[in-house]
Amino acid sequence: MESFGARLHRAMADRGPLCVGIDPHPALLHRWGLTDDLDGLARFSQTVVDALGDRVAVCKPQSAFFERFGSRGVAVLESTIRQLRDSGALVLLDVKRGDIGSTVAAYAAAYLEPSSSLYVDAVTASPYLGVGSLAPMFETATAHGGGVFVLALTSNPEGPSVQHARGADGRTVAQTVIDEISQLNRGAQPLGSFGLVVGATIGETGHDLSGAGGPLLAPGLGAQGASAADLRTVFGRDLSTVLPSYSREVLNAGPDVSGLRSAFDRVLADCRAVLGSSS
Repeated sequence: MESFGARLHRAMADRGPLCVGIDPHPALLHRWGLTDDLDGLARFSQTVVDALGDRVAVCKPQSAFFERFGSRGVAVLESTIRQLRDSGALVLLDVKRGDIGSTVAAYAAAYLEPSSSLYVDAVTASPYLGVGSLAPMFETATAHGGGVFVLALTSNPEGPSVQHARGADGRTVAQTVIDEISQLNRGAQPLGSFGLVVGATIGETGHDLSGAGGPLLAPGLGAQGASAADLRTVFGRDLSTVLPSYSREVLNAGPDVSGLRSAFDRVLADCRAVLGSSS
């Protein structure tokens, strides 16, 4: 099976280097004139699929906003995933799972095995029980051509107290995560299947991302405060593996399909102008 890294590399070349989130939180449903219930959730998700499914490289549903409606919300998520994949978009499910042993293996089976109704191309994961605790997730992803994006340097103010703490070898926790993911991607071409999540709002990181070998997901663009130009500050000159991620900046343009597409085209042009000029 073709690796996730290879599929992502091609999707970014064909459709442009952009990830768009699907975050149906109550305020956004209200902004769209929708009810904060199962019907509003389904209408919101269907509109995003109709507007962007055939043009975005990666779509990132936030699982929690579907889970809050229980089993019927998860059913909407399953339908949304299927429709996005049918439209040619890669699906990165934002779940940030992390555990040990049989539990993380069960998470891997839920999201990364083709037999699951929640099967997606990639998931987000938390490494703070140790990167090694995610081994079943990495193994399942490898077996089925999936990907895992591991939290490394996040933009929330609480993050640095953990991520910048130093171990006995002098490396920060975040650098240890970066280095371990780099090892998993060693030798992968054209792009590794194991990515890192690095917030676009954090400024100069003080960390070495140059050997990551996989995609660098950069959330926090647009309404969360960062601009495409900030990617140079965070990631330096080589932006070839950076995957910018927008949510509200695009979603606020709904519910009109043409409005969503115009917002998508605008932020994609912004990203191309910056990423295309990197070397």
